[in-house]
Amino acid sequence: MLGAGSLPPLKVLSSQLRGAVRGTDGTWRLERAEGREPLSLRAVWMQGTVLHVERGGGGSARLRDCGGSFTVLGVEDVPQGRPCLSAGKYVMVMGVVRSCSPEPVLRAIKMTDLSENPVHEEMWSLEVEELHRVIP
Repeated sequence: MLGAGSLPPLKVLSSQLRGAVRGTDGTWRLERAEGREPLSLRAVWMQGTVLHVERGGGGSARLRDCGGSFTVLGVEDVPQGRPCLSAGKYVMVMGVVRSCSPEPVLRAIKMTDLSENPVHEEMWSLEVEELHRVIP
């Protein structure tokens, strides 16, 4: 299993993260195709469309990617570049995994609005698929 401390946030879809299992060392184990070692992670890089934003107490946002919905906590407390906390925006979020089931929940580290270029959304699932294919 690859060490979580040595890796940057891992690009994942919500459907992949939904199946992760909490390890004894506080990391999350992301199972992979048969015969491949699971990946150990603490932080992830996800992209999705903002569905709903809750203000106050650090804020939270509900997002959806091609694999389903997920929640991001602490969205008002992180660097965002230009404002991206409104329904319909397509955003990138890096965050620490808090839970994976029944849906992923992250604590935000960084958020960025990617709405201006539709290629970001169109290519995201292919980008994630390719990355997971080349990680040993």
